[in-house]
Amino acid sequence: MEILDCISAVARPLHDVGDEFMSDDATADIGLRAGFAPGRGFYCRGRFGVLGEAPASVVQAVQGFLGPELVTAGWRAGGSVMPVEEAVACYAQAARTWGRANISADVDVEHFNHLAQQLIDAADADALPLFAGWRAQPIPGDDPVGAAMQRIHVLREHRGACHLVAVRLCGLSAREAMVVNLGVEQATHYGWREPRPVAAAAIPRWQRAERLTDELQAPLYAVLTARQRAEFARHVDALTGSPTS
Repeated sequence: MEILDCISAVARPLHDVGDEFMSDDATADIGLRAGFAPGRGFYCRGRFGVLGEAPASVVQAVQGFLGPELVTAGWRAGGSVMPVEEAVACYAQAARTWGRANISADVDVEHFNHLAQQLIDAADADALPLFAGWRAQPIPGDDPVGAAMQRIHVLREHRGACHLVAVRLCGLSAREAMVVNLGVEQATHYGWREPRPVAAAAIPRWQRAERLTDELQAPLYAVLTARQRAEFARHVDALTGSPTS
């Protein structure tokens, strides 16, 4: 399988299964049991805590695609619950718990983990701090299914960080990219207050950003052979239930 074909096959499934984990009530329940109030505190503190005790404005600048008020409120709400290191560990555990509950036992997670780790290790993390923070988090060796989900999360953060870079290089704001990609209503769901429709000229810019994101990810997938890329795509299919053909 060619590099860009593999990226095209796996990008959406990896993104969507990560969304499912982050939006699942079962994930929110783990945060509630850990002491977080209902809302975005566990999500923001857990996901973005790899950046350390940064000001909310810094967190917003790094993550990009969520509305600033959503991020600020969630980040501040979680600050009094636990230190960021504990929140990140709790969020990683939530990812592994979700994986054990949702990934089929028939999937060859050991092979997926081997290939996924090759990709993660090969990444150049310059200008991708959120990915770098998640790559640095320990992954237990005695929980292969949970480890597979944590690696999915890390790979998702890589593409998300690359996409933010690509969006800005193509002359779009993150808000504009969200509106082009999802529409005004969904952009509101992700925290953008009263987002306006964007001009038609923004659409080809966003399409170019998508292509550039693929190109930014290409060096990762170059470390795998064509056969390994095909195997990785099949494993992603099996893990996420999303056809790659």
